[in-house]
Amino acid sequence: MSDIGLVVRSPAPLPALITYAGERAGVRFLEFFASAIRDPHTRQAYAHAASKFLAWCAQAGVISITALQPLHVAGWIEFQTHRSSAPTVKQHLAANRHLFGWLVTGQVVPHNPAASVRGPSHTTPQRKNAGARRNRGTAGAR
Repeated sequence: MSDIGLVVRSPAPLPALITYAGERAGVRFLEFFASAIRDPHTRQAYAHAASKFLAWCAQAGVISITALQPLHVAGWIEFQTHRSSAPTVKQHLAANRHLFGWLVTGQVVPHNPAASVRGPSHTTPQRKNAGARRNRGTAGAR
């Protein structure tokens, strides 16, 4: 019998840090987007967030995904808070937490560097009369 190989075609090249980590890391990276995320919009947003983060890490001098530490993730979050809104930064952090959790499960990296990093705080403004409007119909309902 002949072995059937897995052919993976990606429209974009893999991030450098993934490529440097080897073929197993590359396959696991692509599997994350192909099988762990079903919604195409979420997949696209997470791919964008992961590629931005990994490109930033490469520019910062990180040589391997196994060398990433929470300090790198925290530095990137701080960098992003000056360029993007808090909800966007939180989404990017969530994407990278999910990705690195997947890579830990696949034994590509030893730990999730994004797991302990907190994102920026974000609150939505409350309407002043929201509570009064909600309780208006229940005052005499006993």
